Amino acid sequence: MSRPPLPPFTQETAIRKVRAAEDAWNTREPVRVAQGYTEDSQWRNRAEFLHGRAAIEAFLTRKWQRELDYRLIKELWAFRDNRIAVRFAYEWHDDSGTWFRSYGNENWEFDEQGLMRRRIASINDLPIAATDRKYHWPLGRRPDEHPGLSDLGL
Repeated sequence: MSRPPLPPFTQETAIRKVRAAEDAWNTREPVRVAQGYTEDSQWRNRAEFLHGRAAIEAFLTRKWQRELDYRLIKELWAFRDNRIAVRFAYEWHDDSGTWFRSYGNENWEFDEQGLMRRRIASINDLPIAATDRKYHWPLGRRPDEHPGLSDLGL
């Protein structure tokens, strides 16, 4: 299975890869998102270490059961060969209605088929008032005309 764009990345293909990842995560469909990773993909997400596509799928299922009305924006930070670094922020609320904006950085490494074989993520959560939310598009893909992280001052 191939997942273009493929490495080695250019500025244009790295930006497309980042947007494709953002779009997939905004579906909040664990099976679909997990298909972008190798069968033996290795993750560090905060303090949790995962190995393999099945573990990623289970993790994402738990995540989106807890992080409700999840909306994400990713932005390319740097790239080289088969690696991409991104920064991101997402907004969500818990089951009590408390809103959060979670900020983070990810380092990605891809195989020759364009599947991510390693993801290292550092993330911090900031409680926010509902009135401080910046992501108001309908659930799903962020509209092309919606500002990105830099445009929002994040």
